[in-house]
Amino acid sequence: MKEILLKLLNHEELSREEMKTILIGITQSEYPTEQITALLTALQMRGVTVDELLGFRDGILETGVPVPLECDRYIDVVGTGGDRKNTFNISTTSCFVIAGAGYKVAKHGNYAATSTSGASNVIAQHGVKFTDDLNQLNRCMQEVGIVYLHAQLFARAMKFVGPIRKALQFPTIFNLLGPLVNPSQPSCQLLGVANLDQMRLYHQVYQRLGIDYGIVNSIDGYDEISLTGDFKVCTGFAPAAAAEASSLGYERIFSPADLGFEKARPEELVAGATEQEAKEIFDAVLENRALPAQKNIVLANAAFGIQVLEHGLLSLEECIDKARESIDSGSALRTFRKFVELNS
Repeated sequence: MKEILLKLLNHEELSREEMKTILIGITQSEYPTEQITALLTALQMRGVTVDELLGFRDGILETGVPVPLECDRYIDVVGTGGDRKNTFNISTTSCFVIAGAGYKVAKHGNYAATSTSGASNVIAQHGVKFTDDLNQLNRCMQEVGIVYLHAQLFARAMKFVGPIRKALQFPTIFNLLGPLVNPSQPSCQLLGVANLDQMRLYHQVYQRLGIDYGIVNSIDGYDEISLTGDFKVCTGFAPAAAAEASSLGYERIFSPADLGFEKARPEELVAGATEQEAKEIFDAVLENRALPAQKNIVLANAAFGIQVLEHGLLSLEECIDKARESIDSGSALRTFRKFVELNS
């Protein structure tokens, strides 16, 4: 670790293998707290590279609990978090809409860090018991089309750095890892990021991983499609009839009107002050009784998730229609109720 720290002090970058070795060493208690603190601080001050992020990802997956699902193609919809907007559970709701449309989903999530309700909060509010039992997870995927992977059951490395991260009180490389360490390693992902620097970083990471992806960022700082203004989308494929594509993927700025939606007001996205209030919004969307803005926001995020699953072969309008049918027909709600029944 002394050599590693000297490299960082000399503004050198660490290799993917070096970072993996460090992460495994952390889980084996090889380094004192002070050295780990120095490492995380130096990386944050200089900025994390693609190889450094991938190396820590490799280490977390290797030391964690793998989840080999008996399914070829499925998606995770997730945000980086930390935008401090306290939105309701948009990604989680979108996952059940996508599953209700007939696609497979492996949602990876945790309890809230900076908002009222994280994915695990709203799932647990319905009486769901989290599990790492592979037979149960595969049964749920086959019978319902969606599984929920509670992060604390799988990423064992995180507990070794929890007290350090809490004491530092600023974001570290571990804040970037959440979306990348789904233990089932899905071949498709829709990721929401809070700024364009993160979009560029994850774009390069996904290119290296070779999965189908979409990355979204609302220009006013939401780590999802908020419909409160324009938003940017970056994918690793060219959607149908897209003229702006290149060998490195596709980028476009959308307005809510481009999707046929009204502009939303920020207050319409807020989760509320309690987990119960966030649960009520989640239920209202799936039961098709939510505010129009709340439903539209879920439709937009679910539609881009469906387009990733379809590798861009369906138009955005077709994907929105599929998401809308999932809610309007009651399919999303039936999917969620079956999920709760199987996991309670």
